[in-house]
Amino acid sequence: MFNIVQKRRWFFLLSAMVIVPGILIMAFSTLSTGAPFRLSIDFLGGSIYELQFTEAGADEDGLRRVFAEAGEDNVIIQRIGAADAYRWSVRSGFHDVSVTNDILERLSALAPLDRDSFRVETVSATVGEEVTRSALAAVAVGALVITGFIVIAFRQVPNAIRYGLCAIAAMVHDILVVMGVMSLFGLLLGWEIDALFLTAVLTVVGFSVQDSIVVFDRIRENIPKHLGEPYETIVNRSIWETIHRSLATQLNAFFIMIAILLFGGETVKQFIAILFIGLLSGTYSSIFTAVPLLVAWESGEIPFVGSRLRGAEAEAE
Repeated sequence: MFNIVQKRRWFFLLSAMVIVPGILIMAFSTLSTGAPFRLSIDFLGGSIYELQFTEAGADEDGLRRVFAEAGEDNVIIQRIGAADAYRWSVRSGFHDVSVTNDILERLSALAPLDRDSFRVETVSATVGEEVTRSALAAVAVGALVITGFIVIAFRQVPNAIRYGLCAIAAMVHDILVVMGVMSLFGLLLGWEIDALFLTAVLTVVGFSVQDSIVVFDRIRENIPKHLGEPYETIVNRSIWETIHRSLATQLNAFFIMIAILLFGGETVKQFIAILFIGLLSGTYSSIFTAVPLLVAWESGEIPFVGSRLRGAEAEAE
């Protein structure tokens, strides 16, 4: 039986090779654009115009010129669908009804505009701030609840808090992976963080913690069954006894998400792509990060924490 936890340093190195470049990408994005991610209207506030032209004639330069004439020099313009669909999305600041009507008249001069399909969405900056606070609070409360639950559920296991903290470490691992990927795609593809991104992150957190708890629970069951065996051996056996369940559950979700990515609409592809990457990271971290980290902690290999642990053991002897 292959000893997974014995190779833990390689798994930690692999995680670092993904997370560190992601952090560097976020730092580069912050230096170049002022933020680690491209933020959508959900966070910044403003107006989004969804435009449908019936003929060719409107291009990005023309749209940008129309909004500049209305006093909006900093707009984000994206084509929706194929080039022959003549659909555009334009994000700008807040406009009152008179300015919006003036913009529509100028847009109609570029190409015939389908007024029936025209839609404008406005979100205040206050709403964006509330969404951000709520998201951060959800992650923080979730981390506390997870730690508390694991400590209570594993109270009969020595050092139960370690299980909770290792699950949180795996959760942070997955969040950093998703954030790094989102920052990269924001620079390369113009992807923006919106409310759906937060939904994807919270879903990834839930799946990641669930997978970690499944393995931890098997470790808790195996400890009294295999008294006298090395802790590393018990943990490795527990991983192999549960790995098929984790992989089977995740593979079902992956197949569905791949189908949506291939055949789904444009509006959900970004959400599904981030969710796919996050769940892939969650499957990896629950097996190759959370559990090996638990063994490393038990072995006194974690800096600072490990040295204090060895000192306490020496005093006990």
